[in-house]
Amino acid sequence: MGGHDGLGRVATDTGQLLEKSLFRVAGTISGSIAGIVLVLASTIHAGLLVGGLALWVGLCAGIGNLQRGFVSYGTIMAGITAAMVALIDTPHPERVLHLGADRMATVLTGVVVAMVVGLLFAPAAAPGALQARVRGVLADLMQALADHCRGHGSEHDAAYRLLSDMAMIEEILDQHGAGSLRARREARQTRLLLGVTIPVLLRLRGDAPERSGACAEQLEQAAIALRSGDPAAAREAMERVLAAVPGSDLAAVLGPLAARLGDWECEETAPRDAPEPVALHRDWIGAREAMLRAMATIGVFGALWLVTGWSAGAYMLLGLSVMLSMFSTFDSPTTMMRSVFVGQSLGVIGALACRWLAWPMAETEAGMIALTMPFILLGALLVGHRRTVTKSFDYNMVLLLMLQPAWPLVGSFGNSVLIGLSIVAAPAIAMLAYRMIYPAGLQRRIATLISMMLHDVQDLAADAGALGRRRLWRARLYHRMLRLVRMAERSGRSDLPVLDGCLALLDLGHAVMHGHELLARSDITSGERRALKSALGRLQRVATASERSCATLRQAARRLAGPDAVIFTRAADALAGQATFFRI
Repeated sequence: MGGHDGLGRVATDTGQLLEKSLFRVAGTISGSIAGIVLVLASTIHAGLLVGGLALWVGLCAGIGNLQRGFVSYGTIMAGITAAMVALIDTPHPERVLHLGADRMATVLTGVVVAMVVGLLFAPAAAPGALQARVRGVLADLMQALADHCRGHGSEHDAAYRLLSDMAMIEEILDQHGAGSLRARREARQTRLLLGVTIPVLLRLRGDAPERSGACAEQLEQAAIALRSGDPAAAREAMERVLAAVPGSDLAAVLGPLAARLGDWECEETAPRDAPEPVALHRDWIGAREAMLRAMATIGVFGALWLVTGWSAGAYMLLGLSVMLSMFSTFDSPTTMMRSVFVGQSLGVIGALACRWLAWPMAETEAGMIALTMPFILLGALLVGHRRTVTKSFDYNMVLLLMLQPAWPLVGSFGNSVLIGLSIVAAPAIAMLAYRMIYPAGLQRRIATLISMMLHDVQDLAADAGALGRRRLWRARLYHRMLRLVRMAERSGRSDLPVLDGCLALLDLGHAVMHGHELLARSDITSGERRALKSALGRLQRVATASERSCATLRQAARRLAGPDAVIFTRAADALAGQATFFRI
């Protein structure tokens, strides 16, 4: 979760290393304290250890799925660390304070080493790469608008391509903003800029404005200025477009973009009150499912461990704690479990070979550590090949977990095999959990995201004070639209009509808002009022009754006249054309 994104400045890269280390240390300390409390509770009753561990890991998994960036990483680490402290040495609860201190010291050592290596060898990022990428997208948008004004007819493809580019930029903003206040402010300003850019992009689907030739020329000038790195000249060209078509739909969306472009380019300027709020998508449904999945699986297999008294069961629970928390934030955890299973199997084989073939040749503890190095360095070789890089982390983790140098050598080969089997059982059980308990994957995340967008419209229809939430709802919808585009691309769902579906949701939302506006007026007839209330009431259940919602929207349109009727007719047409999208 802390990979180099290649878009920040050198200072930001250093800050990213520091911020990741900070949250890792915070997660380790809080997890160690939780683990110590769990072990002390186990002296009262062993069930308190299992129940408390299931609750703690589940909460960390759920909260981690709601958070973003390195904060999420630190929360997940808190769950994993508690499991390590509570389960690694369960037969000796009297040593728990020593184990907790040892775990914190180990992590702090790892953090320092990782920071030093990262600062020495991490490649420097190109200064201003994010700004250049955003300017490139804006230039392409201005050119697409110019083509639209000339009636070239490729608006849909251009809109989706630009939406995809914007979604890719939004995806890296959390990491780009880590580590410094300046980078965080830049990320926020970029989100605000994207928020006012989307309405301009959606304008590509409307009719060309009047004086299209004059507009096209100035929009092309804005595109040229953006590509040459001169946003001031681009703003001047946009303002000439605004003067050419005052009061038009194009002016209504291009004006906020021109104003926001100036704030975005001036990095040293403190952000002003934004015309559109920053409202980020939070996957509450996915977070709840991750929490319940982790709690249920750890609780069930922890109970089996207590009942059977299996000596290696603690290692299985430790593996489950890692699998069900860390990988719950991945796009396709079930697919990852197969790779994890292979990597951990290699780690078990390496640990058995080191313990029973190499270590017997050692004469001192230092010799044992020296003989361990070739097995550790094998993990570096796995990192170096694209087919084995995803398995290298699990190989190293299991190898070091099973190999705990102690002189003289103790234990039996059978017990080592048993521990190895309990470790590799964890990803197999986790795979079943991800498939059977709220099946996880990109397809489900896409369906959940669409469902949340639909329920936003339903909530607006039911809320008499919806007009006050107009900007917040629109900003959240735009952000979810960008997230949905990226999910669809990663899942290979090129057939998913994301742009059209989100536009339909926008039309529905606009109809809901306009319905509330009309109901607040005193000059509408009783028949119009009944039709509007019926339409808003039906839209409160649009997710399950889309056809009836279409009928009531058309009924309201027939009751109304002029632009009011057009809004409801457009919403009905959009809803009828996207029934498949809404049922995904």
